[in-house]
This record gives sequence, structure tokens and C-alpha cells, in this order.
Amino acid sequence: MKKNRKILLMTLLLFGSLLLFGCHKKQEPTAERKTVEEKEEAEGTEERKDDGHFHGKWIVDAEYAAGRVGAEDTIFVDSRGEKAAMMGTISGAIATTWQDWSEMSVGQGNAGYATYLPADKMSEILGNLGLTKDKEIIIIGEAKEGWGDDARLLTQLLACGYTDVKIVDGGYAAMKEKGAATQLFASKPEPAEVTVDQVDTSKIVTTEELQEHYADYKILDVRSKEEYDGAVLYGEAKGGHLKGAIHFPYTSLFQEDGTLKSNTEIQKMLKDAGVEPGDKVAAYCTGGIRSAYMQVVLEMCGYETSYNYIESFWRWSVAGEVE
Repeated sequence: MKKNRKILLMTLLLFGSLLLFGCHKKQEPTAERKTVEEKEEAEGTEERKDDGHFHGKWIVDAEYAAGRVGAEDTIFVDSRGEKAAMMGTISGAIATTWQDWSEMSVGQGNAGYATYLPADKMSEILGNLGLTKDKEIIIIGEAKEGWGDDARLLTQLLACGYTDVKIVDGGYAAMKEKGAATQLFASKPEPAEVTVDQVDTSKIVTTEELQEHYADYKILDVRSKEEYDGAVLYGEAKGGHLKGAIHFPYTSLFQEDGTLKSNTEIQKMLKDAGVEPGDKVAAYCTGGIRSAYMQVVLEMCGYETSYNYIESFWRWSVAGEVE
């Protein structure tokens, strides 16, 4: 009996070792790095033929992203966090969350809650994660099943002076579908020296700005219909939506497979909703996460004067009027 138990234990240990090795095996990159500038130049600024896919300077398809796995000059960041990464993430990816990069100490609904952290704190956070500005940073998320966490991190990196930052169209699931190497648990970051001189908030609109110049903006509520109609799902002070807000749910941006609809289709949807490229657009959600994704998509679709109302409904439900 003891001999059988010993054999069983050795078999399990061997199987576990093989599984761990298989999950962490090195993958050589198959795609050449393409900077944001090179990507933008290749795609051009003129109207492209609608091929059914979304194109933009801050987004890459899963095939390109899968081809960059294992590249020494590329860092993958799993915006779903370490808990999700425990069950599977891209080989070599580190993990973090938007909460790690945000002001969470003031209390939900208070001024400044869930907003960007200042430059000194971001220098420390990004340094501990080893996110240096010379690397290509590719952020993965959950696409329509999540809150747009990947784009929230992208906007913060851009605000901190990074230039070669991208999100993956379709997120982690799309990369797995393309055969990207995966592993259980996130990789341990390699800390580096990072200096953030300032945090650019030019694509952010504040509660005070909206209250003072409300009529100047087209307001997009990108939450679910349930939330728009008054449901309190995330501890908001009250239900409802900003007065006159256009309901344009975050999930409507995506196709069934979790990738974005084409630029042409999204532009038509916006036009049908009464939003034109020259409008000043303020997108909001619950805490400035889904609306960060919306703002990034808006800008890549030619809506240059688009902004993320970062305090969003957590704050407005306390400080503003709703209907």
C-alpha cells in the first residue's frame, strides 16, 4: 500500500512539473515591433476601405500581439489583475489593476475618488512594475465582458508621457484564440527606474467643468440600460443618469466575438445617436473605466474633442442633478 502511494505521489509531482513547464515555456516572437507612429503612418489618416475591423493607433489585433510574445522589447500587462491571471494569462505578462493606479483613499463618491494618481506616485508604481518608456507596452483585458480596464491603463500611461502603448482588440480571449503562449499566474515584474514628470489631464473633464459648462458638451452615458434607467448596482448615491445624456452602452462597441466593430460602423452609430466629430463629447460610466475605453475609441474614430468624465456617476450622483 505504501509503495502504491509513493508511486502515485511521484506520478502527480512529475505531471505537475510537466504542466508548469508547459505553461511557462518560452515563445519566440514572430512579429516585428511596430511603434504607434509607424502603425499610424502605415494605416494613413485618410478614410480606409471598411474591412470589417477596427483600426487605430492605440490598438492592435490579436495576431500581431501574439507575434510579440517573447520579444525582449515588449512588455505585456494584464489589466485583469493577479487573481484573474492565476487562472491563465499571456506568457511573461505582469498583472495590475486600474485601482492600483487610482486615488482610492478618499472614499467612494467623494471628490477625487478613482481619479489619476499624481506623478510621484505613478513614478513609483510604474517603476515597481518595470514599465520603462523605451519598451512596447501591450495591455490585455476582457473586451466586452469587462469594464475597459485595458484602455483605462492605456490612457494613464499616455498621460504619464508614454508613447508606444497599445491595447489588444478582443483582449486575452482573442490572443488565446490566435495560439499565443499562456501561463498560470502573472510573471514577477522586474523593477526599473521610471520618472514621470507630470500627468497630463487634457483628455479628462472634471465635475466642476461639467457643472459650469454643461451645455457645451454632448454627454454619453456608456453604462448598461439597467444603470441608465436607474438601477443602483455599484454603491452609487442614487440611480438615474445625467440630464439629457445620450445612452450609448460600452458593450455596443463590440461584435459577438468580442472584437470592436469597424470604425465605419461605430461612426454611423454615433451619427445616428446625434454625435458629430466636431462636438465636445464627455463620456461617463460609473467610475471612469468604461468611459476611458469609449474616449479612446472616439478619438481613434476622429472625435478629437472627446473627454473622459473620470469621476463619473459615483461622484455625479452625489454632486450633480440626475433624471
